[in-house]
Amino acid sequence: MLLFSEGGHHTPLVVEFINHYLGKPVHEFQLHYTKPIWDKVFGYFGTNAEAVFGAYTHENAIPWYSVMFVIACFLTIAVIWILKGKLSEDNPKGGQLSLEAGYLAIRDMMQDIIGPQGMKYFPVVATFAILILISNLMGFFPLFMAPTAATSVTFALGIASFVYYNFVGIKENGIAAHLGHLAGPIWWLAWFIFPLELISNFIRPLSLSIRLFGNIFADEQVAATVSGLGGIVGLPEWTTQLLLPVIMMPLALLVCLVQTLVFTLLSMIYLSEVSHGDHGHDHDEAHSHDEHAPAEVAHA
Repeated sequence: MLLFSEGGHHTPLVVEFINHYLGKPVHEFQLHYTKPIWDKVFGYFGTNAEAVFGAYTHENAIPWYSVMFVIACFLTIAVIWILKGKLSEDNPKGGQLSLEAGYLAIRDMMQDIIGPQGMKYFPVVATFAILILISNLMGFFPLFMAPTAATSVTFALGIASFVYYNFVGIKENGIAAHLGHLAGPIWWLAWFIFPLELISNFIRPLSLSIRLFGNIFADEQVAATVSGLGGIVGLPEWTTQLLLPVIMMPLALLVCLVQTLVFTLLSMIYLSEVSHGDHGHDHDEAHSHDEHAPAEVAHA
């Protein structure tokens, strides 16, 4: 329902279909329960829910980005299942090799950044990587839009990363030690360092989400602008509707890949700051992972 989240695009047909059948009851629920709460919150700032989120209607009761993100979750499961296929150590297929290459790339990054104990966090970090990549790439296909072009989705991902690495830090070190590491190693500067580090940590989910949203949203805006250039500069329609978008597609693909890498890499760095494992035990565990990578892909 954010005013700028549509990015100038038409609402996907699947979103219209879902709102046609489910929009009315959801709309009634919002008017009776969620809208009054938001009106009260935004009232302290001299505004209201509709001024911030846009008009509450049956057509947008279930936002496009919510529908697209749910689809991205199902697509993530489907892509892994399809690539995995029937696992084989003797004659692996192309999908299995691609999945193993992705597994090894993420695993090596985690071991380099976090350390051997980083494999404990592989399921969560790999889920971030695959889900964000699928979400970014959805904008390339008809009838879909990239859910990461909406701040609501990227904020949720940023907060999830923030909550997870703080949970890991508190679980492994205790809440006192977890907060204590924000004070720095010099005790007499703790009064100055601690508030700065605390603010820096709370800004992290915002920086993660805005970076991801800004790049994907800008990518879609550029594509929409290029598509509409024909009527402005007099170019033939086929050049702006087909040729230019195809030429720009490799750059858009690079943006999707880089933003996935940046979000995943930063999440690993945040985990490395709070994780301190038993290196002897974790070295043996990492060696075991090296020997049984194909089997672990089957369980991932």
